[in-house]
Amino acid sequence: MEELVYQQLNEKVYQETMDNGLKVFLLSKPEMAKTFGIFTTNYGSIDQTFTPIGKNEKVTVPEGIAHFLEHKLFEKEDRDVFQDFTKLGASANAFTSFTKTAYLFSATSQIEKNVETLIDFVQNPYFSEESVEKEKGIIAQEIRMYDDQPDWRSFFGTIQSLYHNHPVKVDIAGTVDSIQKITKDDLYTCYETFYHPSNMVLFVAGNFEPEAMMKLIRENQAGKEFPEAPEINRSYPDEPTAVSKKENSIKMPVTTAKAMVGVKENVGELSGEELLRAELLSGMILDYYFSKSGKFYEELYKEDLIDDSFQFETELDRQFGFTIIGGDSRKPDEMAKRVKEMLHELKAESISEEDFTRMKRKKIGQFMRALNSLEFIANQFTHYHTLGVDLFDVLPVIESLSTKDADEYLQHWIKEEAISVFQVKPQAS
Repeated sequence: MEELVYQQLNEKVYQETMDNGLKVFLLSKPEMAKTFGIFTTNYGSIDQTFTPIGKNEKVTVPEGIAHFLEHKLFEKEDRDVFQDFTKLGASANAFTSFTKTAYLFSATSQIEKNVETLIDFVQNPYFSEESVEKEKGIIAQEIRMYDDQPDWRSFFGTIQSLYHNHPVKVDIAGTVDSIQKITKDDLYTCYETFYHPSNMVLFVAGNFEPEAMMKLIRENQAGKEFPEAPEINRSYPDEPTAVSKKENSIKMPVTTAKAMVGVKENVGELSGEELLRAELLSGMILDYYFSKSGKFYEELYKEDLIDDSFQFETELDRQFGFTIIGGDSRKPDEMAKRVKEMLHELKAESISEEDFTRMKRKKIGQFMRALNSLEFIANQFTHYHTLGVDLFDVLPVIESLSTKDADEYLQHWIKEEAISVFQVKPQAS
C-alpha cells in the first residue's frame, strides 16, 4: 500500500493496485461521521462500438446499453441489492454518464460490510431473458419521462445539433426503440469487456482505518477469479470540427421559449493535464463573463433577454467536449444572437492581471470548499484519474494559470463553425 501525501492540502491518500488490476484509493477521515464509497468502471454511453474480450471482430451494441446494464446489476436471481444496503443502514445509488458507470453508497456504520456488498454485487452479474424484458418497460418509461422535460430536451437537442456522428449525441438512456434490441447476451458481452477489475477504480472516503480496509479489499479480490486483463479496443466514428446544424428547434408545451447556444470543443489532441487546463480556463472565463456578477450577464439582463434560469456549463472528456449557454427567454432569437456576439467578442477582450488574479482566487475558493464533501472528492478523483490527472494536483494547476494562458485559450476557443443554436419553442395555441 502506497501513501500519496499532498502537503499543500494536508491530505493523504492510500493507493494499491490489486493483482487483478483493480485500482483502490482510500482517504481516511476519522473526524467524519459518514463514509462514502464509489466503484467506477471506465465505460459509458459513448462506448457502443468495441472488440469484445476474446473476439477479433468489432461489434456495435444498442444505444443505451451501459445505462441498462447499470440498472440490471442491482437485480440478482433472489433479491434486489438495494435491500442489502438498507439492512446495513446504507443509502445506495448508481449513475451512468457519457464515459463512466458508477455504483456508490454512503453510511455511518457497518462500513466494511457495506464496502464488501458494493464490490460483490458489481462483480457478480445475473441477467435472465425474463428480467431483461421486464427492465425494458421500466427504462422505456424513464426515457418517456425525460422526453417530457424541456430542460433535458434542450440540453440533448443542443448536443445533437453540435455532433454529426459521435455517440455523445445519443441520450445516455438510449431510445425506446434502441433498448428493445438489448439481449441478455449483449449485457454479458459488455460486462465481460468493460467490468474487468483492470478497467475499474474503487474509492472509499470517510471514517475507517485504512490498513484494515485495504486488507479487506485485498482479501476480497484474492478470493475471486478473473481472466487475464484485456486490452479494450474501442472505436468511435470520425467527427468533423464543424457543427451538424447551425440552428435547430422543437416545439413543446412550454409558456416561455428556451434558447441554448452550444460550442463544440476540439479535444482530440489534448492530454490529461491539457484537458484539465482547458476545463479550468473555460470555467473561469464563463464565470467571469456570464455568471450573475459578470459583465455579459448584466448586459443580457438589462436588455430583458434572460431571467434567473440563465446558466452555462462545460464538459470536456475523452473524445468530446462542449459548452452550453442559455435559458428561458421571451426573445429567444435575439438572446441567442447576442450570446453568439458576446462569444466572438471574447477574442478581442483582454483580461487584466488584477481581474485574472481575482478569477483564480474565486476558482481556488470554490475548489477548496468542494473538498469538504466526501462525495465530491470520491467522484472527481475517480473522474480525473481516468483522464490521467490527480484531483489533488488541481490546485497547483489553477495557481499556475496566467493571463497569457487565458488569452491564448480565447484565441482558439470560439470559431463560428463550432457554434450552434437550439431552441425549445412554445406550441401554437
